[in-house]
Amino acid sequence: MTQLIECVPNFSEGNDMSLIAQITAEIEGVDGVKLLDVDPGKATNRTVVTFVGTPNEVVEAAVRAVRKASELIDMSKHHGEHPRFGATDVCPLVPVSGISMEETIPYAHELARRIGEEVGISVYCYENAARTPERANLATVRAGEYEALEQRLSDPQWKPDFGPDAFNPRSGATAVGARDFLVAYNVNLNTTSTRRANAIAFDVREKGRIKRQGDPLTGKIVRDSEGNPEWTPGALKCVKGIGWFIEEYGVAQISMNLTNISVTPVHIAFDECDRRARERGIRVTGSEVVGLLPLSAMLDAGRYFLRKQKRSTGVADSELIKIAVKSMGMDDLGPFEPSEKIIEYVLESQEQEKLIDLSTRALTELTASESVAPGGGSIAAAVGALGAALGTMVANLSSHRRGWDDRWEEFSEWAEKGKVFQQELLELVDKDTDAFNSVMAAFRLPDSTPEEKRAKEEACEQATRGAIETPLRVMEASLASMELISAMADFGQESSISDSGVGALCARTAVLGAGLNVRINCADLKDSAMRQQFLDKALQLEQEAAAFECDILERVNGKLQP
Repeated sequence: MTQLIECVPNFSEGNDMSLIAQITAEIEGVDGVKLLDVDPGKATNRTVVTFVGTPNEVVEAAVRAVRKASELIDMSKHHGEHPRFGATDVCPLVPVSGISMEETIPYAHELARRIGEEVGISVYCYENAARTPERANLATVRAGEYEALEQRLSDPQWKPDFGPDAFNPRSGATAVGARDFLVAYNVNLNTTSTRRANAIAFDVREKGRIKRQGDPLTGKIVRDSEGNPEWTPGALKCVKGIGWFIEEYGVAQISMNLTNISVTPVHIAFDECDRRARERGIRVTGSEVVGLLPLSAMLDAGRYFLRKQKRSTGVADSELIKIAVKSMGMDDLGPFEPSEKIIEYVLESQEQEKLIDLSTRALTELTASESVAPGGGSIAAAVGALGAALGTMVANLSSHRRGWDDRWEEFSEWAEKGKVFQQELLELVDKDTDAFNSVMAAFRLPDSTPEEKRAKEEACEQATRGAIETPLRVMEASLASMELISAMADFGQESSISDSGVGALCARTAVLGAGLNVRINCADLKDSAMRQQFLDKALQLEQEAAAFECDILERVNGKLQP
């Protein structure tokens, strides 16, 4: 899976959009990065920018944006309601998909280092990227704001993590962090009462409500030994919330910020709001996501609601998304368009069309054309994906078979495994063609000088290795899918036994077909030891696939005997 991280820099300018346009142009000038949102605030004199992309490219775009902001924004003249201490006040990185928080933190440190060294701005690392515990809290790092920054920089205890410790009156300082993905999420109610919406918000949000004696609304506030109000925590961790009335829709909402969706996912927040609303005689009619959210959030929600129905979760992503949308009423106030609301799909819409997005006819005709790619490697991967899909289909059908209700989880787990193989093999359809194109590009490199010749030889060797490793992975994934197919041949519903047989034939074809690609590409590999390793591995996979297919078809044919 491609690693994606989000960056949400806050720039201390919210009135002159021509300046912000110059800053965002720096972001848009980096390949592999997509600008998602620009949200200016006049009262705060601050603009929140959101962009996403692959990690190294996001870091590069952030450095360019911070540099441009330092050229355009003069903090000595800045006034605004929001706390701030720099032209680029904060610049957090957020893991989106294919990357963990632990893997994101080094990118935050690299971003901080580059801002300090290349742009010459004092940088403090906060939240998960904090290098000392006392700097984890942004409010602590930014205490006193810009006006106190010169004095703070002179304190050895507050020496910046990166960059100069001398006060820069024009640019101030920047806080670079790594934080969890925040989802702005609103739940719609069948009431116009802000007070009742607020009550439900207090029930669910982590902070909860002020503790009172007797009546929870009018009773005397309970205070601790120091005279501070005591609080009764709400039901959900990492949730901030309030109730409000939306004039546009004529309904009240529970407006929430889910600050860590790995702790409280969207679907859990929805269900808890629904439960608390019903306790108060109110119904939830739907919900909405403000901005974008990761694909994983929608897939997790779809699986959650399918499990509640005791149905298989090993279905297509599009089906999981549809279940999530309908279960949470995310189309209550307007259409939910995955291509506009899910980060990964927004990025995909900007990419060149892939082979796997073609119709069967279009892929077949493209393969039959005079173009040398796609070729046997991509087709082997496609056949392998179809074999895994057949095994997944049998698992899904078996999970819904009448009389087998107590086995739905067993078959759902098999279907989930099959979906993983299917998705990887689909990705390998394009990856194989990309690997071939890389080899062709390497062979076209100039080799007039000794240096160019050396560089070309290294590029060719590297590209050839990629052209071997890709079909080798097709072989491994296709062979692994045969475990699912074998299981379905054993105890899947008998009316689908022939589908298991065809799945086994597809899987073995994929292994053997990809093996041919490994062999032909190995001929161009200069490293003889590595070449032999690849060939030995391919032979082993072919032998295992042949034995597996034989075993499965023997059982399939046995069940097909009249």
